[in-house]
Amino acid sequence: MNKRYIDSAIRTVEIERDAISDLIGRIGSSFIEACELMINCQGRIVVTGMGKSGHIANKIAATLASTGTPAFFVHPGEASHGDLGMITSTDLVLAISNSGNTSEIATILPLIKRMGAPLISMTGNPDSILASQANINLDISIKEEACPLGLAPTSSTTVTLVMGDALAVALLEAKGFSQEDFAFSHPGGSLGRKLLLKVSDLMHTGDRIPKVKLGTTLSEGLLEISAKGFGLTAIVDPQDKIAGLFTDGDLRRALDARLDVSTTTIDDVMTRNCKTITADILAAEALNIMEKNKILGLVVTDSDDNIVGIIHMHDLLRAGVI
Repeated sequence: MNKRYIDSAIRTVEIERDAISDLIGRIGSSFIEACELMINCQGRIVVTGMGKSGHIANKIAATLASTGTPAFFVHPGEASHGDLGMITSTDLVLAISNSGNTSEIATILPLIKRMGAPLISMTGNPDSILASQANINLDISIKEEACPLGLAPTSSTTVTLVMGDALAVALLEAKGFSQEDFAFSHPGGSLGRKLLLKVSDLMHTGDRIPKVKLGTTLSEGLLEISAKGFGLTAIVDPQDKIAGLFTDGDLRRALDARLDVSTTTIDDVMTRNCKTITADILAAEALNIMEKNKILGLVVTDSDDNIVGIIHMHDLLRAGVI
């Protein structure tokens, strides 16, 4: 019995894989024309579909919107009862129906045409009502559904989703949509935090910065570390510029050497030429530096080596950068 599950799963994957492969040969002049219409749209892309095609249409609209092409989903049934007012003549309608003859979509086609909004269809039937009414039809036909009954939309919805992704990515690249653009569309997610948050947004400043002067005894340096709670302290020269860093690791080495913490100056045990960063770099880059160098904190300096802040691994954890 267990092998039957595996055989069924493999057959499903293979059928859908083959359906996607067949799609490649159909991406040509119609696809180019569809992209041109969409990129020149002065309004928004209105994606519509019924049933399982509606679920895919909703996802395609979300993908377009998050990659720089303003889009939203309109349910074709609701469109006949008021939601058609959401569509304007400056918009473009992307209608999805495997059969191309879905009654809810066919009902609103004359109204879409009357308002003058361009219409792109995705159908598996080039002779259908939807395909014949569209400015451009994208062929999403398949040889067979993965469902052995040939009833449940499986291969057809997969191919439709892939065609939608192909449109979204083609438009993204054509517009030069950047990582920063993507982040602004996803400020609440981990990707947005990684691409938007800078060290300046998270660093501790002012009296929160642990620092002592050159010549400070090791014991006084330890008091500063304990008071500020970052597991390190910066050491500054008479001009208040960074001269070095003292960390928990330096303390362990000092204790192993049996140094007297009351008489030993922090200059003798600090790390010189320590890693520092500037406030304007991404917090994600600060994380990369910490991980690469196996350290938990970084001193933030300006172009003149003045200390302006400190950032700790815990700050990145709390902000969701990790």
